[in-house]
Amino acid sequence: MTFVVTESCIKCKYTDCVEVCPVDCFHEGPNMLVIDPDECIDCTLCEPECPVNAIVSEDDLPENQQEFLKLNAELSKVWPVINEVKDAPADADKWKDVKDKRQYLER
Repeated sequence: MTFVVTESCIKCKYTDCVEVCPVDCFHEGPNMLVIDPDECIDCTLCEPECPVNAIVSEDDLPENQQEFLKLNAELSKVWPVINEVKDAPADADKWKDVKDKRQYLER
């Protein structure tokens, strides 16, 4: 099993989660993070650190977020590893409660 970064991360990209990850499975894209499912050890440390609840266990992934399992696997192969906290985008708080952000994903 793996954890999955979902749509809630898009345009927020808070990085609180990466600091607690013991295996550096997070990868950073232009406006969101993803988890490499091959590296994730299901330790659960990242999930409570996300201020927008964007990290979900694969087993608890809602139906409307299923595509993010594949996206995390795909994008983690091309985006670089991130293992240190960075400042969130200046407008992250504006986006944290916005739903249906899939169209804003930048590759």
